[in-house]
Amino acid sequence: MTGIKENLDKIKITIPENVTLVAVSKTKPITDIQEAYDAGQRVFGENKIQEMVTKFDALPKDIEWHMIGHLQSNKVKYMAHFVDLIHGVDSFKTLKEINKQAKKHNRVINCLLQARIAKEETKFGLSFLDIDTIISSEEILALQNIKIVGFMGMATFTDNQTQLQDEFTSLADFFKNKQETALKPTILSMGMSGDYQLAIKNGSNMVRIGSAIFGVRNYIV
Repeated sequence: MTGIKENLDKIKITIPENVTLVAVSKTKPITDIQEAYDAGQRVFGENKIQEMVTKFDALPKDIEWHMIGHLQSNKVKYMAHFVDLIHGVDSFKTLKEINKQAKKHNRVINCLLQARIAKEETKFGLSFLDIDTIISSEEILALQNIKIVGFMGMATFTDNQTQLQDEFTSLADFFKNKQETALKPTILSMGMSGDYQLAIKNGSNMVRIGSAIFGVRNYIV
């Protein structure tokens, strides 16, 4: 069976230097994350705050932790002292809570606004109009302890490459347009184990890869 280090080495060959690899370690044991760490990986993504807190406490402190799952505002306080980047912000209310908790720790927390690009029905994500409304609002200026550094999108779960490309391109074009504005976003997080190479071809500079590194996920009930 191929090991975690070998999987990481294979993936890194396919990723340009300007693309950040987020190793999605959700549901994976601390031993697996330590193995990836020992192989040189430093950026890890989790989708449950309490699980991420447990891993943060147990693992080396130079790890960069990303929250990639849907965020419940009432749990932000548990990770506000250490989280490096929050991917899935989909409301102004959540931004206000992140700002509130970051302020308590005298930190500025980087955030990505999640755009809804998938054609399939999805509960989470903002329309491009919603994003424009948030980033152009006067209220956002009052949030001094958060920084919107870019956007995140999840494509439809499909083998249809044309559809995937259309979805990735829509967000990449939006991202490029916003680079000409005061926001000047720097991060475009698109692509997972099954579609990250196509996402990179369409402008992604951050990919979230789990199963291709760690193997089939161990789901926790």
